[in-house]
Amino acid sequence: MSTPESMPEEFTTPSRRGRVRLRRAAVLAVPAGLLGATMMVLTAQGVLAAQLSISGMPFTVTADKLEGEGFQQFGKLDSMIDNSPNAGNTGGQVLVVVSAIKKAKLTNLCQSVDLGGTNLLIRAGRGSTKVEATTLATDSTLVQGDASFGNIEIGNDASTLTKGGVGGAPGVFGQQADTVVINNLRQTNYATTAATFTLPGLTLSFSDNGC
Repeated sequence: MSTPESMPEEFTTPSRRGRVRLRRAAVLAVPAGLLGATMMVLTAQGVLAAQLSISGMPFTVTADKLEGEGFQQFGKLDSMIDNSPNAGNTGGQVLVVVSAIKKAKLTNLCQSVDLGGTNLLIRAGRGSTKVEATTLATDSTLVQGDASFGNIEIGNDASTLTKGGVGGAPGVFGQQADTVVINNLRQTNYATTAATFTLPGLTLSFSDNGC
């Protein structure tokens, strides 16, 4: 296990050191619980997502099926802007599992965010044409589904991951696979990025119910 001196600066901020020690342990332990019928699927740090300051408002994503080529996963802390009204007792940071998928296809995609009394609802890929994304990145606290992997590697240093097209921080537990398939996908996300994102049959509306 890495010593505090070798951990990235974002894990060792002095004002939050006590809390971050617990979070660091959780980050290193997360991937062990991701295999099997239930899994957290999230996306990636890297060039696209690294510049994000999250709003602190979670949103839900569901899909009947996700098919991916080039998959990798690791933990990190996402940060809100200073004095964010959504920080609550988190200190402005949220522990997430980051998953990157180089090429992804999703069937019957639904995304919703609770705005307080109503939900902003986005749907796409409900017909024969699937949603497609490249370098798809989602930072999540929970994703559920029935998952299978092709040629998976578990225990990599996150900074050495290559299959999803992005990299994590040195000393953080990571895993990667050639392929991933998840049926009945459900995520709680704090951020999503992609190099390209094609949404056939896109509809955006307000609804009493989320995904």
